[in-house]
Amino acid sequence: MKLALSTLILAVLTGCTTLSRSDQAMLRELESHGIPPTEQQIKHPGLAGGLNILPGFGNFYLAVGTHESAQWLYGLLNLLFWPSSVVWGIPQAAIDAITMNKKETVYYYKFDRQGKKEYEELKSELERYPPSNAVTIYLLNLG
Repeated sequence: MKLALSTLILAVLTGCTTLSRSDQAMLRELESHGIPPTEQQIKHPGLAGGLNILPGFGNFYLAVGTHESAQWLYGLLNLLFWPSSVVWGIPQAAIDAITMNKKETVYYYKFDRQGKKEYEELKSELERYPPSNAVTIYLLNLG
């Protein structure tokens, strides 16, 4: 029983929502322009974590209205293993909400018409100044 529970906990914690390498690079570039990585708030980390005191409710909150269908499974697993699931469910839901907000920020600046326009303006402003080091050159080549 302990082995099964340990395996489940490990699977849930490693199955959290993640960012791709290109999303991580885009967030670093946006941060270099003063844009916070969670500028676009679609889910609230405190609410997601707090809701997971109840069995899986935080994960269900994260799944509703998003493309994060794995959250339904995480919520079901938390429901099945409640009340012990509170130990990993609360931080997992809060971390996933932050990651989802980061994904939404990247999406906004890559694909949303207004966000893409703002991003292009930031890049053109940076290109007006001569590069002073390799970091600036790297940032210009990301786009």
